[in-house]
Amino acid sequence: MERASLGVKLGRIPWQLIVFLSVSVLLTIWLVSTPPGLLGKADAVGYAVCHRIDERSFHLGDRQLPLCARCTGMFLGAILGLVYQSRVGRRRTGLPRWWAWIPFGMMVIAFGIDGINSFLHLIPGLHFLYLYEPQNWLRLLTGTGMGLVISAILYPAYNLIVWKEWDSHPAITSIKSLGGLLLLAIIMDLMVLTENPLLLYPLALVAVAGVIVLLMMIYSMSWMIVFRLDNSITNYSQMVLPSAIGFMICLLQIAMIDAVRYWLTGTWNGFTFG
Repeated sequence: MERASLGVKLGRIPWQLIVFLSVSVLLTIWLVSTPPGLLGKADAVGYAVCHRIDERSFHLGDRQLPLCARCTGMFLGAILGLVYQSRVGRRRTGLPRWWAWIPFGMMVIAFGIDGINSFLHLIPGLHFLYLYEPQNWLRLLTGTGMGLVISAILYPAYNLIVWKEWDSHPAITSIKSLGGLLLLAIIMDLMVLTENPLLLYPLALVAVAGVIVLLMMIYSMSWMIVFRLDNSITNYSQMVLPSAIGFMICLLQIAMIDAVRYWLTGTWNGFTFG
């Protein structure tokens, strides 16, 4: 059976048109139904993936950011890792060298320990299980580390599935390249920790964009595999349709979770305890 073509039509109507119309309708409904303003829409994206507990989030003045400290770090770290790898290793499909997984493994362990410790603080009567008092700067740091690990796996996987021609070498090939990424991550986290509105506002939006980018990449990859379009892309213009489909599924997931959570809680605010 021949590989499916991006030019396939559904009946007499180009199915690409159906996809773009569906995206437009779904996006319009979501935009109308969610809180007003740019940060309001960002809140609605965060609402679908994050608990948004107020005391576990950074603030722009009195206003809570769309994502908690841990999720802010994780999605910022993922975006940083994806952008960094695309700059140092275009279309590369190899995983980082074995030695890079030593710090990456430590980041995953730190993420798990801090996450469990933070969760235990939500349960009354478990003080004897606490390892330490949770802090937002630790949530940010461990979240960022996890985001870097996600990007180290997702970037080569995406290239391997999407591109017809790729480079089998890893994007991160040396201690220097890994060190550069870690240094940028530390600088980024320090920028967040200043809580300077001029820095925090754009970084908060980038973190929310990270939610959409990661889901788009995963869903566009999945769609290409299901319809046997993997390894068929030769230029970026051919990625418009798969990306649009990925965005549509991403938006549908966010919209459905938003609707269910709002139906259950009746508020766009984060979870509250106590």
